[in-house]
Amino acid sequence: MPKMNIMLEMEKRTRKILFFTFFFIFILSSPLLILYIQGYRFDFENKKLTQTGGLFLKVIPKQVQIYIEEELVKETDFFFGSALIENLLPKRNNIKVKKEGYFDWEKNLEIREKEVTEAKNIVLFPKETNFTFLFKGIKDSWFSKDGKKMIFKEEGEDFWELKLYDLEQNVKSHLLKESDISKKGVDDIFDLEFSKDGEEIYFNTILKEKEVSFALEINREPPFLKEIERYSFLPEDIIIHHQLNGEIYYLDNLGVFYKTDSSFSTKEKVTKSPFPLKQETEYKLSIFSDLIFLIEEGKTLYLLNQETKLFEVLFEGIKDLKISPDGEKIAYFSNYEIRILFLKDTPEEPRQKRGENIFLFRLSNKIKDVFWIMPNHLLFITENNIKITEIDNRDMINTISLAELSFFTENYSQSLNDQKSPEVFWSSANEKLYILAEENLWISSKLTP
Repeated sequence: MPKMNIMLEMEKRTRKILFFTFFFIFILSSPLLILYIQGYRFDFENKKLTQTGGLFLKVIPKQVQIYIEEELVKETDFFFGSALIENLLPKRNNIKVKKEGYFDWEKNLEIREKEVTEAKNIVLFPKETNFTFLFKGIKDSWFSKDGKKMIFKEEGEDFWELKLYDLEQNVKSHLLKESDISKKGVDDIFDLEFSKDGEEIYFNTILKEKEVSFALEINREPPFLKEIERYSFLPEDIIIHHQLNGEIYYLDNLGVFYKTDSSFSTKEKVTKSPFPLKQETEYKLSIFSDLIFLIEEGKTLYLLNQETKLFEVLFEGIKDLKISPDGEKIAYFSNYEIRILFLKDTPEEPRQKRGENIFLFRLSNKIKDVFWIMPNHLLFITENNIKITEIDNRDMINTISLAELSFFTENYSQSLNDQKSPEVFWSSANEKLYILAEENLWISSKLTP
């Protein structure tokens, strides 16, 4: 009996010791557990306790691998192509996104305490872009504004004709022969352009030593040709004009900028003082939202200051400007630089303010043209390359090379100074490239995943 009592007493003591031991462990670990749940971690590199941040990525295509500091941490989901990575220490991290058969995306992004860093416009482009030969004997080509139609000029031994190519249906049809204009023949046509609805084309030609304008209704069967007074509605003192929402903005030969309606019965002076026009210089107007741009061809880009009512220099050496598909950004470029102007505030990272102007990059090779292919991606043509770039300028800018222009022509090195050097066109309707080189037309596979 005494021995049994001793054993019972020892058992009680052991239980008591274990209870208090676990109790003190619980008391000591509770704050740490609470801190852990609240996202705190110990930063061994800086030897301090800090609150973590997160990273949210949205990627096209879906199910790609995400690496942080060369370590695979997650895959994007099947349904939305997104991934949220939590409990990251606040510091600059190297992020890589990979998928077999696609170019990698890489950027160093800052992870901040109690915040989620976002990159929602990541696109991985296929490493292989296929180009297929489409037509031969193409002398010239024009695209409709919606990118759904293409007109090209073919020439025979002693005649030319216009053909219509439906990019969506992949159908080629006859439009117009030279003899349809004049039985005696027409040397050439020029200033060809599509109507806003794409139902007609307008062009000029020379008949009996006189310039004559025509309209061709391309959606009729057969197409209907008629002579028109193409620019008869414009007063003679107008240098350039731009129509927007039923209003006409124009610059007269004295450099005064006006706004009026289609009747020209009343006009409103927009600028405070005349713009200093230069002789033998071509000008172009571009208006987006309430931003009015004046381009002095090949030289200077001006923006109308809404407060001072004066055109102010925005960029020197301008070649052209292009508005993004979402209507929120403008890309403008010179021979060697590309810049982006934001027309609206962007709520997503990288956040930009309306009117903010960012420098994208400068190249050593001359830029021939730039196209928007997505709201946050540009395609640009250099002297011998076709490339795609993102516009996210946080750290490195991801740029890939699609093809070399020398692929499409045997004599490319000799044609660099030729007016008929390879021309590249982007169709937003089917998201494909068209390359016209040495009278041969090529088409790419679809560029966007």
